[in-house]
Amino acid sequence: MPIDNDVYDRLGGSWWDESSPLFLLHGITPGRFAYFREVLARQRAIRASGLRALDIGCGGGFLAEEFAALGCQVTGIDPSPPSIAAARAHAAGRGLRIDYLIGPGEQLPVPDSAYDLAYCCDVLEHVSDVDRVISETARVLKPGGLYLFDTINRTAKSKLLTIKLMQDWPLTRVVDAAIHDWDMFIKPAELAGLLARHGLTTGEITGLGPRASVPAVLGGFIAARRGRITYGEFSRRLDIGQVASTAVSYMGFAVKEAIDLEPGS
Repeated sequence: MPIDNDVYDRLGGSWWDESSPLFLLHGITPGRFAYFREVLARQRAIRASGLRALDIGCGGGFLAEEFAALGCQVTGIDPSPPSIAAARAHAAGRGLRIDYLIGPGEQLPVPDSAYDLAYCCDVLEHVSDVDRVISETARVLKPGGLYLFDTINRTAKSKLLTIKLMQDWPLTRVVDAAIHDWDMFIKPAELAGLLARHGLTTGEITGLGPRASVPAVLGGFIAARRGRITYGEFSRRLDIGQVASTAVSYMGFAVKEAIDLEPGS
């Protein structure tokens, strides 16, 4: 069954609404941003302030606002006009200056070698041409630039959680639409190979997932589906962040290879 990416147009105005299924993704923000900040501290001996950062598939701007608040000059790109409108409105309400553009990851509307940092989260498992998105990412990064990512692994465990629990089963599914296709999930070795093909050297891959107990996760899905708690409350109960296992989702970073020039060239 083809995935329904139009759901982000239909629900795009509700990214920051605690009752919206899209707000469930906001529960991932604290855990993965903490990891990304730690990567920045390890990989960059300078402050994040002033870095030019590109958010590929920014949605409603959850991560864009975090990087902007850190002092980065952020550009957010997404193919969904309602999502971009919601992101612009929320950033303006917080007084954050973020440049939001409408466009696909396969054809980023920005110049070559323009960014110190690019990140792509909850996106690679949705696009029709992952190789093209990675190629575009490499194009827009400066030599030595940093790429941060997360996506879903293609395993039996990810099928149970993200397809069966979140999508197929009436008691627990998040939205009444096909938001994922298990065949489009990406194994870590596959992603590392794609990155290498485009001059991006993988530095690390680590697990990303809920740290709540299995009964708490299952009960939360049912409670949210039945409207007993908001998706915002559910997302906080999941306590999503860095975990040891990459069996469901994973995150990491890669570095664009610098160009070595011979003396005098």
